[in-house]
Amino acid sequence: MTQPGKIETTRGRNSLKPSDEEIAFLKDRAKFCRLETIRLIEIAKVGHYTSVFSAAELFSALYYDAMNLRRGEPKWEDRDRFMMGKGHAAVGIFPILADLDFIDSGLLDGYTRLGSPLGDHPDMTKVPGIDFSSGSIGHALSAGCGMALAGRMSDKEFFTFVMIGDGELQEGQVWEAALFGAHNKLGKLIGIIDRNGYQLDGSVDDIIGVEPIVEKWQAFGWETHVVDGHDVAAVATLLRTLKANDERTRPVMIVAQTVKGKGVSYMETEPGWHLGYLDPSDAARAIAEIEAMEI
Repeated sequence: MTQPGKIETTRGRNSLKPSDEEIAFLKDRAKFCRLETIRLIEIAKVGHYTSVFSAAELFSALYYDAMNLRRGEPKWEDRDRFMMGKGHAAVGIFPILADLDFIDSGLLDGYTRLGSPLGDHPDMTKVPGIDFSSGSIGHALSAGCGMALAGRMSDKEFFTFVMIGDGELQEGQVWEAALFGAHNKLGKLIGIIDRNGYQLDGSVDDIIGVEPIVEKWQAFGWETHVVDGHDVAAVATLLRTLKANDERTRPVMIVAQTVKGKGVSYMETEPGWHLGYLDPSDAARAIAEIEAMEI
């Protein structure tokens, strides 16, 4: 079993399905991501809990299972790349980067403090392991297309993963990237939509409806899949299967069905938690609920 804080290469896996031990480990790392998010936001005094919580299993399956990475080598040129349109969820990524020895774990204690490289949004010029500086919604998929195309032109075998929020689908640049990715047959580009149903101003479908998501991406020429974004076994199996296909010429879009604030009951039912701060009693309750999670 891979131990917490240790990662092995994903190349050469003999099974497309994770073992029971691997599933338990991925669940543990998703909890770790949530708990560290609470700890870091306590330092900042405000942050995006629920945007991390909806994606915690996705982060875990990507960084600890699907992506080909080397511990302590964030600039390894053959690594798989990851970029995130919803850059405000970076608070959940930084602890993972420290866990993989991409950054010094001591940096976490200065999160958002004056002079710290770790801000509310990720900065690729300051944080090893960050492949794209994001925050302005809508740009990540375009950058991912460019990175995937550059990899092919350089005869590299790495995969490029891009996570975007469902509200991000309201941005026109996303659909320009959709055209570009299909036209250029970027088979090593895998997009993931965090379909948690909410954005800053409320329900995605109330603000500007984005359905039918699957049919739209299919119409743009992408291979599409739908998965329970909190089922780490299902997510890991899907990502392993996609990476095992060396013949694919179409880019992939995964629609991950998630819950905003997953793991903390009062956040799951109150979309106003997109940006907030937990007082000590609420934090204690949130931590207890996360530690008791069984997904």
